[in-house]
Amino acid sequence: MDYRDYYATLGVKRDATPAEIKRAFRKLARQHHPDLKPGDKAAEARFKEINEANEVLSDPDKRSKYDMLGANWEALSQAGAGRRGAPGGRAAAGDPFGPGGQFAGFSQGAGGPGGNVRYEFRSSGDGGGFSDFFRTFFGAAGGAETSPASGGRGSRPVGGASFEDILAGLNLEGGGAAPNGRANPAHGQVTSEADVELGLEEAFHGTRRLLELDGKRLEVAVPRGVETGSRIRLRGKGADGGDLDLVTRVRPHSVFGRRGADLSRDLPITLREALLGAEVPVETLKGKVLLKIPAGTQNGRTFRLTGQGMPRLKPKEGVKPVGDLLVTVRVILPTNLGDEARTAAGTLLDLVNQPDPRVTTS
Repeated sequence: MDYRDYYATLGVKRDATPAEIKRAFRKLARQHHPDLKPGDKAAEARFKEINEANEVLSDPDKRSKYDMLGANWEALSQAGAGRRGAPGGRAAAGDPFGPGGQFAGFSQGAGGPGGNVRYEFRSSGDGGGFSDFFRTFFGAAGGAETSPASGGRGSRPVGGASFEDILAGLNLEGGGAAPNGRANPAHGQVTSEADVELGLEEAFHGTRRLLELDGKRLEVAVPRGVETGSRIRLRGKGADGGDLDLVTRVRPHSVFGRRGADLSRDLPITLREALLGAEVPVETLKGKVLLKIPAGTQNGRTFRLTGQGMPRLKPKEGVKPVGDLLVTVRVILPTNLGDEARTAAGTLLDLVNQPDPRVTTS
């Protein structure tokens, strides 16, 4: 029977904190759980090792016993083997946890001090997938145990827990405590959140951001078409290998307004352009286009430029993938007319004979 280095199994140091052990187990369990890799025997064996290591290191009492084994583990394993051969699955002598044993006082029955922990050796069953090493020292041989890790909720089969049971035992169904994080109950993961502020041009073209998460720098891509409140999920990019949600906020623009995928803007034009018509350049987020202004265009008229709006983040079937640009003209009248210009304007307006726009006709 080989000694099992549970710290090496989880990839943590011997002085690892409970939080570090929990994170390491959560990450490895997500990678190797048989439910995620059906038929993969290597993953199943690896998961049993991970589960066994976590069963010990996440329990303060078991971890304390394990840390005390040291160079005496072989002698203790022989003592444990003798105990398994005793009637009823328990030995009256050679018990390392019994009176006079190296670990005397660590294992009491329900009536003694610390009676919420009971270790029993049984001769039936396959140990629920645990190794001989584990069964020798912690009494899991197809039986059941009550552990402080379960909050004293009663006995449960060891080694046979589902992925969801394990996560629940670690309080992972609620996602744990993580800054800017929320739980993903379906996977027992914590989904981290990162706020991303960007300009309208960046939302139009797409951009990249450099974020700092758990002390690590991460470059993320922000796709085209996001708007305030958009969520972009990045699988496996969050804390402890969980997902990362980018929550975007698009700053107001000095020229363009936005409503969904449609943009809007004002376009100042001259009196000549409004009266006689013209082709006027319009700046869009794509570049410059020419807008034909018909003669006699009224102030406040709106023109729709198809396909000059924002790309849609998730275009639906039957919906244009790009919005439109609504351009509203604002006629700017000339000011500070000289005497000659004023006379000419009066002559023109006399010729036009414009009716009074304030008088309604029935």
